[in-house]
Amino acid sequence: MVQPDRNTRWTSERGTRPVRIANCSGYKADPGYHMRFQAELGDVDFITGDYLAEVNIAENAQAHAAGQHPGWEQTCWDGIEQTVDLLAEKRIKIVVNGGAHNPKGLAEKVQELVSGKGLDLKVAYVSGDNLIEEMKDIRSKGLPPHLDSDNGEVQYANHTLDLMEKENKPIVSANVYLGAREIVKGLEEGADIIITGRVADASPVIGAAWYWYSWSDTDYDRLAGALIAGHLIECSGYVTGSNFAGFTEYDLDELYDITFGIADVERDGTCVITKHDARKGFVTEDTVKCQFLYELQGNIYLNSDVKAILDDVQVQRQEGKNRVRLWGIRGAPPPPTTKLAIFYNAGYQSEIVINATGYGTTEKFDLYERMLRFGLKRLGIHDQFDVLEFQRIGIPEPNPRSQLRSTSYLRIFAESGDPKINLGLASLLGEFAMQHFSGFHATSDHRTAIPRPYISYYPAIYPQSDLKTSINILEPSKSVAATRTTNIPTTPPPKFEELAKRASYDTTSPIPLEQFGLTKPARIGDVVLARSGDKGANANIGFFIPTSLPSSYPPSSPLYAQSWDWLRSFLTIAKLKEMMGESWDDAFHVERVEFPGIMAVHFVVYGVLGRGVSGSSRLDSFAKGMGDWLRDVVVEVPVIFLDGRKKNKTERQRL
Repeated sequence: MVQPDRNTRWTSERGTRPVRIANCSGYKADPGYHMRFQAELGDVDFITGDYLAEVNIAENAQAHAAGQHPGWEQTCWDGIEQTVDLLAEKRIKIVVNGGAHNPKGLAEKVQELVSGKGLDLKVAYVSGDNLIEEMKDIRSKGLPPHLDSDNGEVQYANHTLDLMEKENKPIVSANVYLGAREIVKGLEEGADIIITGRVADASPVIGAAWYWYSWSDTDYDRLAGALIAGHLIECSGYVTGSNFAGFTEYDLDELYDITFGIADVERDGTCVITKHDARKGFVTEDTVKCQFLYELQGNIYLNSDVKAILDDVQVQRQEGKNRVRLWGIRGAPPPPTTKLAIFYNAGYQSEIVINATGYGTTEKFDLYERMLRFGLKRLGIHDQFDVLEFQRIGIPEPNPRSQLRSTSYLRIFAESGDPKINLGLASLLGEFAMQHFSGFHATSDHRTAIPRPYISYYPAIYPQSDLKTSINILEPSKSVAATRTTNIPTTPPPKFEELAKRASYDTTSPIPLEQFGLTKPARIGDVVLARSGDKGANANIGFFIPTSLPSSYPPSSPLYAQSWDWLRSFLTIAKLKEMMGESWDDAFHVERVEFPGIMAVHFVVYGVLGRGVSGSSRLDSFAKGMGDWLRDVVVEVPVIFLDGRKKNKTERQRL
């Protein structure tokens, strides 16, 4: 049987219908079969994958430099190896950032696979994101500006500038976040598989849509829409039921082994988020809102190619199952700088966990902390730690029904520049092994008390006009040694726009809270959903009124609009600080905006994660649990909203 020309679909259909872009990964751990699923379970035009996070970029860099890592993510290669025949058969193009520190190496390996199978697929890779050589001599050139340097309200966490101020902090990786320009050029040159290093998470989706419609690089509204489409599907199954605050109202067996999201991007940049019907997971207005609110910087979302202005965002379920439209995004020229993630060897970390059970837990942990601090002072090292924290995790259940319910733990977290300091702390575990509170026990043999090297994060900005980027097209070859490459330099965006001061405000025209009637103490999560995440040292949290849960108010109900009036009036900056309780510190800074089209209040809390990523002492160093913690805080909630939610859920269950 004669196969049709594999380019027919692209020449006849490109730009005439919405482009269908499926995502197969949001982190290095996503198995390769997710790429294959997106290819085999239905029709798509592109498959994109985000395999890189700050942590694994840094880990890869050290291992790659030592010859102990290929410089690319194995799961990305697994996906391509499983999917490559389907790519040729179904004429699907791939754009993935699994190249990490060695996109050339992965591209050459893929080219060898393609050539060995005799497939008509063109492979390319992006270069220019790796600035390790430029950053090695920062002591003579100076440290690039911090990511939050333009925000005068922000106080940097302790040790943020250690990279410059202290000796022996060698840089191990420095990667800028590239946009979509190199991807677009590669697609224009006929590439079918493009391997990138550190591009922004949404850049592969922007590049796919940009190429499909032949947009210009000043079609800012369209590019901004594609940016948010990419943001919605970039995180594995986060838009199809994973990490979803409303999961408690769903069958738990529908919330794992799910397939990932797909964005149907239209010519004007608006999108419909969906998934393949096969396999589990779901797309609702609420899963889309949750993911929209994830890791935002406020009402402006930045990318190297465009700024997305989010104030007027709208979300609405479409006809058919698992189809939700998002629109209302406006665009503007990008900033003159892009994000630069610098990681450096910062010193040594230790972590000790001990348990206490039941009676007198507070006093038990008081005793243990006093004893260790006494020992550290006697050794003369108490004040030589960069970080030394005694974190109390959990509260024993009153009248406990089991010992586990009565147990909580003390987490002792230490960082220093000298492993001998950490070893001094570890030595006290033996010295005071038989001097402890009643019922003392531990979950391990304290192996983590032994100091281990750690890498810390410095988020910076870097001028886009100084970058030297290119797309590299490989010529077919069965041998890496015989592979020839065509290098095509790319240029920065034609226009930049300086960043204005970020918007921050409490609601306009607040409704007096007494107008909502009687209240009673309840968890705020009983009436709102939330999603939180990290941006380096900062956390973001978005709260919104759900619309698609079994207990949600129908849009025709007066409670639907009233609940938004209550949320925006109630959840002020001052109220968030109050809800954070003992976790609030006056060194933090809060910004607040609203998205009335999706009934959401959004906060950024600067500094709450310390230095962020692997340098953070926080148990939840990526702020993934912050939204669920705050949903559990008890506040005064109007009775009409609580009763309304219960009534709706009961009626829908009856139906």
